Amino acid sequence: MGFRMGLAAALIAATTGSVGAQQSEILFAHKHWEVSVVGWDDGSVGCVAEVKAPGESFSIWTFPDGAVQLQFYSTAWQFGEGQTADLGVQIDRRAPWSLTGAELYQNSVLFYLPDSEAGVNFITEVARGNRLYLRDDDGSDVQNYSLAGSSASIGALVDCGDVITKRTPGNPFN
Repeated sequence: MGFRMGLAAALIAATTGSVGAQQSEILFAHKHWEVSVVGWDDGSVGCVAEVKAPGESFSIWTFPDGAVQLQFYSTAWQFGEGQTADLGVQIDRRAPWSLTGAELYQNSVLFYLPDSEAGVNFITEVARGNRLYLRDDDGSDVQNYSLAGSSASIGALVDCGDVITKRTPGNPFN
């Protein structure tokens, strides 16, 4: 209960920053991961679990509408806007996942997970995994990321997502 109360306070702090700014607050850090709540100047919020290395990161974002987005970032990438690619992700030696139609945007590869059992299974593999490999559509390695600490961090991300979902109610007629 204490974690959720602290999370609610952090959420308020992240969303009451100055106009034009993005505010974030780290809620949880474990091994290679950090989990933060992020607020933007338009009042929108998100939660992110992220593993970083200099100039590189792998992030899992959750939003109040329940959407879950993967973000692979590198300062070495320059995509521009409006491009897509079919990529692969493999966690440890498990079967690879296809990220069909991933958006290439500036320094990031963005992909929304399906709101289905497959999306849940992917997040479960990340939580249980040791290393994630990002590959091009031919299967060649592009980047890899440590998943050390991912289980506890995914738990904190789920808690953060629960709080922002409750703060931003959906359609009461659904």
